[in-house]
Amino acid sequence: MRAALNIGRSILGQPWHWRGLSADGRDADFRPDDLVTQILLARGCTRDDLERQRAPTIRAFMPDPSLFRDMDRAAERIADAVMKRERVTIFGDYDVDGATSAALLIRLLADLGLQAQAYIPDRLMEGYGPSGEALVRLAEQGSSLIVTVDCGAQAFDALAAARAVGVDVVVVDHHQCAATLPDAWALVNPNRLDESEEGAAHGHLAAVGVAFLLGAALIRVLRARGWFRDRAEPKLLDLLDLVALGTVADVAQLRGLNRAFVAQGLKIMGQRRNIGLAALISASRIDRAPECRDLGFALGPRINAGGRVGRADLGVRLLTTSDAGEAATIAAELDRLNEERRAIEALVQEQAAEAMAGQHNRSVAVVAGQGWHPGVIGIVAGRLKESSAKPSIVIALDEQGVGKGSGRSITGVDLGAAVLAAKDSGLLVAGGGHAMAAGLTVEAGKVEALADFLDQRLAADVARSQEGRALLIDALLAPRGVNPDFITALDDGGPYGTGWPAPRIATGPVRIIKSDIVGNGHVRAIVAGEDGRSIKTVAFRHAETELGQALLAAPRDRRLWVAGRAKIDDWGSRPAAELHLEDAAWADG
Repeated sequence: MRAALNIGRSILGQPWHWRGLSADGRDADFRPDDLVTQILLARGCTRDDLERQRAPTIRAFMPDPSLFRDMDRAAERIADAVMKRERVTIFGDYDVDGATSAALLIRLLADLGLQAQAYIPDRLMEGYGPSGEALVRLAEQGSSLIVTVDCGAQAFDALAAARAVGVDVVVVDHHQCAATLPDAWALVNPNRLDESEEGAAHGHLAAVGVAFLLGAALIRVLRARGWFRDRAEPKLLDLLDLVALGTVADVAQLRGLNRAFVAQGLKIMGQRRNIGLAALISASRIDRAPECRDLGFALGPRINAGGRVGRADLGVRLLTTSDAGEAATIAAELDRLNEERRAIEALVQEQAAEAMAGQHNRSVAVVAGQGWHPGVIGIVAGRLKESSAKPSIVIALDEQGVGKGSGRSITGVDLGAAVLAAKDSGLLVAGGGHAMAAGLTVEAGKVEALADFLDQRLAADVARSQEGRALLIDALLAPRGVNPDFITALDDGGPYGTGWPAPRIATGPVRIIKSDIVGNGHVRAIVAGEDGRSIKTVAFRHAETELGQALLAAPRDRRLWVAGRAKIDDWGSRPAAELHLEDAAWADG
């Protein structure tokens, strides 16, 4: 990658590089469609695939579900349950991916004439994934088939207990698997080690994406059996709003099929067909068609709040209800719980940051605290990862000396595999995950040994990732070129998210006209360019960083280059452009 603007060390201490091609578009007449093509190419799109990537559709990206191991076996078993009117339970994880996966299958089965029930374990009382006690109890209550979603790939003991009492379990998951698989009727997971090369290429799918593929396989089996001769076929595509929400909220990479899921799912969501989702959108105070960022920053956290600090089943109940009154009540409760979650998170964040202060020499940050709420440790781990640029694990220790941990990783460092290795080494009671996130259970006396193990195992990968750290710039524009029309045009390259980053725009040289602290530690600055135009910029959570301090203290006669994501601010009487700053560099030495 070529250096951008000759910046070898920015205010935040990193070089700036062009992302792919030289993106010097300083001329305000730079054509957005040219930039969109460049954006697609810089994200790995080939020239002959530009049109498919510019408008991703399900038809263009959908694989044959049968290519995945156990998919047909799972679909046949669920089809039997539909036709025989068996009692079926969908056992989901307590996060957004689990809630949307469970809701998708419950809604699909209802359309097929089968009323399945949901079971979501309590995070505090039951922990992650299926337990043998829960599965046996469901069998005793009459379930002959249990489908686990977003969990189950490591549930060896639980699935053995279920098999012993004669209940069939179909596992639908996306977390990394061990070489040996649990004893399930069928285990559908593109991250099985024995998965075909074609199936493994979809290992970036969230569990809700795998559930959607299972739904397609199920409809095909029932169609072949003549089930739809005298009844309507369900419209599986109408459930893409759930797939989009789970995919984005689970931070799945937005490439390939996931891009189509989100692009098309946002269209369905904008029609507000799902009564529960519509109520949640209203409770989130979104008065326009939802955008990709809303799924990750507004809707997802509210559904998560039920599993983190409230009742774990609220998300599934919201997403499956057909009662508008019930939907409004649950959405309001989730909104309230989300505010409660924010307060708890802030306290744990402060204490975890203090605990992390002495770990500068470690490649992986591992912090533990007595009494920390396990419902927010994943969020806090993500914050620590962002501030330290290294994998971070936050562990909540209970009074019995058992810690529940959640980790977040950085690009190029497979945290999930490392956690599985720690489990195999006897350091963990339980653990698993995927490359960018992992969960674990550890005894308090082994936390230090776990930190040493992860430091030794991942040090080289972390070093490589950090050596390659640079701020990647897609385009350089004069301030007058950063306008709502330009930002809207960039949407043709989306949807943007993990693995398909939103365009990062640099502008300048600019002078700071005014700067101040707003909100919870955000720095707002009005900057003016040499073209006579000014633009509002915001550096979120940077009041205490070098970037924030530079913006607040910069002399009015000094010039800077600034870089970040261009957004439309629609709070005023007419839309205006603003730049969400991620870095800046002095333009005059």
